[in-house]
Amino acid sequence: MDERVRRWRLVLGGGEADGTGMSLRGDDAQMDGALSAVYEGRGGLGSSAPKVARWLGDIRGYFPASVVQVMQKDAIERLELTRLLLEPEMLDAVEPDVHLVGTLLALNAVMPDEARESARRVVRQVVGELERRLEQRTRAAVGGALDRAARTHRPRRHADIDWDRTIRANLRNYLPEHRTVVPARLTGYARRQRGVQREVVLCLDQSGSMAASVVYSGVFGAVLASMRSLKTSLVVFDTAVVDLTDQLHDPVELLFGTQLGGGTDINRAIAYGQGLITRPADSIFILVSDLFEGGIREEMLRRVAAMTQAGVQVVVLLALSDEGAPAYDHENAAALAALGVPAFACTPDAFPDLMAAAIERRDLNRWAELQASRR
Repeated sequence: MDERVRRWRLVLGGGEADGTGMSLRGDDAQMDGALSAVYEGRGGLGSSAPKVARWLGDIRGYFPASVVQVMQKDAIERLELTRLLLEPEMLDAVEPDVHLVGTLLALNAVMPDEARESARRVVRQVVGELERRLEQRTRAAVGGALDRAARTHRPRRHADIDWDRTIRANLRNYLPEHRTVVPARLTGYARRQRGVQREVVLCLDQSGSMAASVVYSGVFGAVLASMRSLKTSLVVFDTAVVDLTDQLHDPVELLFGTQLGGGTDINRAIAYGQGLITRPADSIFILVSDLFEGGIREEMLRRVAAMTQAGVQVVVLLALSDEGAPAYDHENAAALAALGVPAFACTPDAFPDLMAAAIERRDLNRWAELQASRR
């Protein structure tokens, strides 16, 4: 069988529309059936949890994990299988991913006890994989940025001099006859702090379109909270505000403390987050939201302006996910930009560098432009 024709046959499906005139056998026929159940409706999956669980097992055998995750997501959306996710048999058969976690968190309030532990296992697996992928890079980027931000060319004490960097910066002042370097310019640390150097407030919109962003933000919040040099707070909001800072040590519990969906009062959330800041000049306030404001818009903008004027580094992320920005309020984004506050989408892999840029007070608009040009 010609491989190219075979692939086209699997893509186009069966019947008169495919145009290949080719029949499939064996595993190819099984793959075709699995695809057709979602994308053509032939046979379908019905509303039987055992049947759907078998289908999930089949696609995991035929396709790589990345494809399985796409097919799962499409099946849930196209065939309205959300209700079946409340059954443990289904949860034990799925391929865990960020989108599935978002769906489970949205169902948290109606989830029966027998499904809850299976759901926690799914969430725990995804969170663990994300932490392994992102923690080291985040620590390195943030730690390096804090070191760079604390450097000075006028160290106050001998112990504060970074001799390695000082020598490298003064190699042109080497005196061969004395076998020494004249340190005309010192490099050192403005302060050697063992305590908190920056305050970080993560403020997360719980509306339904922000599900993936909430998952990633929860993981990043837990990583940041584990760094002694940062004081990290995390609040989630819809029309009400919930402070989940005390759950940052356990991102799984933190995520189950969210409640996806509902209205949005950004102004109230910013007011609460603003109250957590005690050192404005050393603080970073990150709002993760699509900016559809259900509260008082003018007051929201006034609060953001007040924070920036006080020295807070304010960042608005329209999404913290791999999918780019969803629908968002362009008018509010433009109003924030006029205040000098950038609003853009950020991928999880770029977030550590974003934190470093914010700590060093680099131009975040320029940073966002560079990120966009690399995609």
